[in-house]
Amino acid sequence: MSWVLIALLLLPLVGSLVVAFLRGNDRLAKLVALAFSLVELALAVLAWTAYDPGGDRLQLTSSAEWIPTFGVHLSFGVDGIALVMIALVAFLVPVVIGGSWAEKLPEGRSAGGFFALLLAMQTGMVGVFAATDVFLFYVFFEAVLVPMYFLIGRFGGPNRQYAAMKFFLYSLLGGLIMLASVIGLYVVSREEIGQGTFDWATLVTVTRDAPLSTQIWLFLGFFIAFAIKAPLVPLHTWLPDAGAEAPVGAGVLLVGILDKIGTFGFLRYCLPLFPAASQELAPLVLVLAVVGIVYGSLLAVGQSDMKRFVAYTSIAHFGFIALGIFAFSSQAGAGAVLYMVNHGISTGMLFLVVGMVMARGGSRLIEDYGGMAKLTPVLGGLFFVAGLSSLALPGTNSFVSEFLVLIGSYPNEPVFTVIAALGMVLAALYVLWLYQRVFQGPVRGTALVDLAGGPGAAVDPERAPVPDLNKRELAVLAPLVALILVLGFYPKPVLDVITPSVGATLSEVGVADPVAQEGK
Repeated sequence: MSWVLIALLLLPLVGSLVVAFLRGNDRLAKLVALAFSLVELALAVLAWTAYDPGGDRLQLTSSAEWIPTFGVHLSFGVDGIALVMIALVAFLVPVVIGGSWAEKLPEGRSAGGFFALLLAMQTGMVGVFAATDVFLFYVFFEAVLVPMYFLIGRFGGPNRQYAAMKFFLYSLLGGLIMLASVIGLYVVSREEIGQGTFDWATLVTVTRDAPLSTQIWLFLGFFIAFAIKAPLVPLHTWLPDAGAEAPVGAGVLLVGILDKIGTFGFLRYCLPLFPAASQELAPLVLVLAVVGIVYGSLLAVGQSDMKRFVAYTSIAHFGFIALGIFAFSSQAGAGAVLYMVNHGISTGMLFLVVGMVMARGGSRLIEDYGGMAKLTPVLGGLFFVAGLSSLALPGTNSFVSEFLVLIGSYPNEPVFTVIAALGMVLAALYVLWLYQRVFQGPVRGTALVDLAGGPGAAVDPERAPVPDLNKRELAVLAPLVALILVLGFYPKPVLDVITPSVGATLSEVGVADPVAQEGK
């Protein structure tokens, strides 16, 4: 079944090329892009069924020589962590395509170019999660920047050029720093085994015995790149600008998937390749994590721009994920990976409903809205569902992951966990306050008041000139709502895939797995 992973990698690339040649026919380009994304989703389901959580650490593997002189291979494979991320990519891309179907693009820009870039980015994201050669991972890590740069720079908001360049420079800088550590890994492997290699499984056995000082320097190269991508405070400043200026569909993939490359990198590279350095520098990472939770939450409360609001909430959520990873607990680690999945679903839906609000009001500023629930009750209800999932209300998907992170982190890191728990209170504050200002109270905002018939006019939702959600928008949001509820009550199928891989990662760090111990 190794062909499934190769197909997952190549299919969106082929789709991107096909859609790019349909730039003169926007409707056909959209249909072809959606068709390719749905086939990709079916392949992801096939990969999920073929994966055995109790089997080998890496499955669906394949490898071919690429640059023999330097021991570089086109090597692919997945563990449970990579599999759930690839499944999330495959799920979100058709949702994004459907959500972007009627998006107004800048003058002179074609839908074919937009959707071709989305599919090209999907190839890069699958490659990042599936690569098992460190140099190949680096190539995909950098390559995925290109389509996102053009999505923001060509199809984004008024300040799109500034935001795109800031995003690109931050990420490129992190990648160049990581490249130094990638080269360092090759040198260390040549010194230890007499032959340089970039094979991840081989490097795990080689670098664990490297001197602490060597591990720390190599760890920092990877960590800085991943901390920029995640992002962690203080390396986060590119995200609010990029998130605010990106078109809605690209923004969903930016905060829902692309940022997860950073937290995935912590688990796949920082912890197993540099176990001693990971434990030595964990307190520093935990400080950054809890600062990000509080800082991101407080700034979210004060935002006047809805898209920047979503970006700052993501900074807070990534703090929880980093806490779960570097608490070195099986429960917290499983919760962190589940949080990565749930954040993509919840924040992806939140970004989409923000886009639907903007499509009706013509503005992304919170002050330009008010009383929208009177005009669009269905949109208001689904916006509220997305908000409740974002604040981790019990019964929603995010509650399970946030609970696992906190309960798993507390035994090892009680102080950091208590501080992080403040983020739950702040999340309720910023989500409910946003909803109250946009959807409750009298109809406010020049555009909405005019559409509603003037100040103080009686509003009949059935006759209101502000349209509620149409069938396409409902079809886009329905799968997200379903997953929010299903994973809120029954996360076991996902946790069963995640937990063995998290346990294997902790064992490589030299930390005992509590779940395994309880089972003995």
